[in-house]
Amino acid sequence: MKKLFPQLIIIVGVFLASWLVIYQVNWMQLFNVEQINKKTEEKLGNLFWDFFNHSQKEINDDDVLTPIDSILNRICIANDIDTNQIKMHVIKNDEINAFALPNRHLVIYTQLISTAENEAELSGVICHELAHMEMNHVMKKLIKEVGLSALISITTGNSGAEMIKETARLLSSTAYDRNLEREADTKAVDYLVKANIDPEPYANFLYKLADKDSKYESQLIWMSTHPDSKERAEFVIEFSRGIPKNYQPILVQDTWDKMQKSLKELQ
Repeated sequence: MKKLFPQLIIIVGVFLASWLVIYQVNWMQLFNVEQINKKTEEKLGNLFWDFFNHSQKEINDDDVLTPIDSILNRICIANDIDTNQIKMHVIKNDEINAFALPNRHLVIYTQLISTAENEAELSGVICHELAHMEMNHVMKKLIKEVGLSALISITTGNSGAEMIKETARLLSSTAYDRNLEREADTKAVDYLVKANIDPEPYANFLYKLADKDSKYESQLIWMSTHPDSKERAEFVIEFSRGIPKNYQPILVQDTWDKMQKSLKELQ
């Protein structure tokens, strides 16, 4: 028994020493996992965007894109987000929707822009989608629902066009989980406040789309992918309460009105 005790001490000591060495090794760096994920994300983003670009019409009208670029630039600059890394696309579509794709693609449907009553409402949606990007929610969702091996298979060409199409649609038409939505709303309010944009219109936009009697009910893809809208609107109001207000407009009213007129002409 006396001999066993020192041996046990030695075994425990070796185990702890080994565990400490393993713990201190940066396995992510050793196996280059982060780089693999980054390359995978870039390829996925390009593949998914190609699907949307070939199946729907992208808008290139300056009267539409220039105001949205101004909004995006204000938000990004105020929040130290590299604007040049954001690939913004406006697609002609009569569904109310906006979504983020891997590799920082931001897709906004024309009907969502038309439904927004002012720049602050649209800014809230943009901030929410930027938050999904910045907090890596897009890849988290894909890995959880599709699986990393399947995603890598897509990028290596070992899965067909149907798999690319279905996975792209997953991002544009299915919901994030409740925790990720709360994180994105919290970050969106931070982005808005730092950019001197009032968060309350964003909450009003959520309330408006959550209305069961809304005339937009059949078009509300964005609300089905971002559920619990009324509860989220109340959270935005509560979270932003007491924050010092120093809100400044980004666009003059004539610019906003001209953009909306151009959108109607594109319908």
